[in-house]
Amino acid sequence: MTDLNRFSAKELNLAVNKMRMFFLYNLIVVVAGSVLNLLAKVSPKLRLFVDGRKDVFEQLTQKISPGDKTFWFHSASLGEYEQGLPVMERIKAEFPDHKIVLTFFSPSGYEVRKNNAIADVTVYLPLDTIVNVRKFLDVVNPQMAFFIKYEFWPNYLKALQDRGVKAYLISGIFRKNQMFFKWYGGFYRKALKTISHFFVQNNLSKELLATIGIHHVSISGDTRFDRVAAILEKDNSLDFIEEFKQDKIAIVIGSSWPKDEAVLIDYINSAVTAKFIIAPHNIKKDQIEQLQQSITRKVAMYSEMNLTDLATSDVFIIDTVGLLTKIYSYADIAYVGGGFGNPGVHNMLEPATFGVPIVIGPNYSHFAEATALVTNGGAISISNKVELKDAFDLLIQNPDERYEKGNIASTFVQMNRNATNIIVKHLTAGRL
Repeated sequence: MTDLNRFSAKELNLAVNKMRMFFLYNLIVVVAGSVLNLLAKVSPKLRLFVDGRKDVFEQLTQKISPGDKTFWFHSASLGEYEQGLPVMERIKAEFPDHKIVLTFFSPSGYEVRKNNAIADVTVYLPLDTIVNVRKFLDVVNPQMAFFIKYEFWPNYLKALQDRGVKAYLISGIFRKNQMFFKWYGGFYRKALKTISHFFVQNNLSKELLATIGIHHVSISGDTRFDRVAAILEKDNSLDFIEEFKQDKIAIVIGSSWPKDEAVLIDYINSAVTAKFIIAPHNIKKDQIEQLQQSITRKVAMYSEMNLTDLATSDVFIIDTVGLLTKIYSYADIAYVGGGFGNPGVHNMLEPATFGVPIVIGPNYSHFAEATALVTNGGAISISNKVELKDAFDLLIQNPDERYEKGNIASTFVQMNRNATNIIVKHLTAGRL
């Protein structure tokens, strides 16, 4: 009773509630793991999610020795990997004797970048159970941990704190509707507060964190600007795109979904003064076939381009991954997909860095760079086929309009560089 007397009834109540939340969270994670195992039997994507995690610890023990010094980077998916890449490259250069362990949560990130050149080990992140966390950290034993943009796993974060390992958030962005800022978000606020330092994209994120007592925050901006700006220094040439484009205006449709294509298809079939390159977000055979069948002009497929006269083709469907960034360098106009679905538009910074004017769908408000580009005139948002036609006609018929909007887009990228320098300077100066 002596120890209990040190606590007020309110404090005891709070402690009990925290224990309940901790127990409930761990129960949910375990149950979710079991459910995913069952669903994986009928879902190819979930099968990748589940099967990919079966040999994670074996991969780690094969590639990491007990004496190795490591940095751990975690990204939810492909977009977050691209954000973290500039920091990983700089950290690798600053600390060449350290190994980089890269984890992904989603198959759409891991399956595309599992053979990347920057990480010494790339694996799926084991589910956030107490047992998995202990096994993972025992093997990896990171000196620092970096979480990119979001994904806050309470057990991993608490275990890192308990082991004295600093965790950092890179290119973080927060919105007031997130649970951290709600009355019921105490459990996740506690997880958030284990992070040693936050590198956030904007002042709003810093202000929101301050409302919950988090002040170890730096506004660094978005590291994606550094990554896409560096693309200009690479060789982006593709002979087959040059052969296809000839001297025509090229409209590149990147990361399109069926909802985007439903709005685009009439214009593609009627705009004989332009050529179209379509790189769909999903390259499933049935979706590609459906897209191909909806086009009445001459179509070339990347997978069959040796059988096609590219020069006389009107539409080029890229039914593979990994080429879109270079293809944007040939665009006179870009349409970036995702804006007719949720959560919204895909990465606009790649065409922007090449000085390409951009057209997008209506759902973009959750993306700061999309909002800025539309507001400043580097991009046009459309909601239907009529608005799409007006936007494309304006850009095709007016070279000055194309140049002006493209210049706004490329200037926007250049003006927002330097996030990586800010982050690495803090880390290497030992100020955190």
